[in-house]
Amino acid sequence: MGRTVEGKKEIVSELKQTLGESSLALVIDYQGLTVAEITDLRRKLRPSGTICKVTKNTLMGIAIQDDEKWQPLSELLKGSNAFLLVKEDFSSAIKAYQEFQKATKDKTTLRGGVMEGKLLKEADVKALGDLPSKEQLIAQIAGAINAVATKIAVGINEVPSSLGRALQAYADKDKEGATEGAQETAAE
Repeated sequence: MGRTVEGKKEIVSELKQTLGESSLALVIDYQGLTVAEITDLRRKLRPSGTICKVTKNTLMGIAIQDDEKWQPLSELLKGSNAFLLVKEDFSSAIKAYQEFQKATKDKTTLRGGVMEGKLLKEADVKALGDLPSKEQLIAQIAGAINAVATKIAVGINEVPSSLGRALQAYADKDKEGATEGAQETAAE
């Protein structure tokens, strides 16, 4: 039995809302996957803030119809599609999908994606997946800030030490000058 008009409108509304919160949409051909495998894919994508939607292309087409940001997605609406709607960390989402693809022996095919109104081919998506994840970037920034703070602390600590050494060198030089002057006076 088919879906009702109200049910379809609800699905389109939900798709619009999810797309509104997403930064990247990937389209994969999921034909040949079992329900258990799709469930596994959803589980692997969840930590990256990604939702896997399996819906008819016509419903997705209606959902993107009035949104310029997602218009290029219409070129990918052919065949049996699953849509990976990435809200946050696209690098982790792509890596999770690639791991899933390897685990299922390439049963799925990445058709492409859309990000910021631009159509992405498979190579573009792979390049995005090679970028560091959000957590890795945060760790790198924190490490850089920590390194700068450490250098500043060492520098601040070095100022009094350097001043002390300079004063000591001046005092030693002054003593040498006084001792030489005394020796010259005694020699005369």
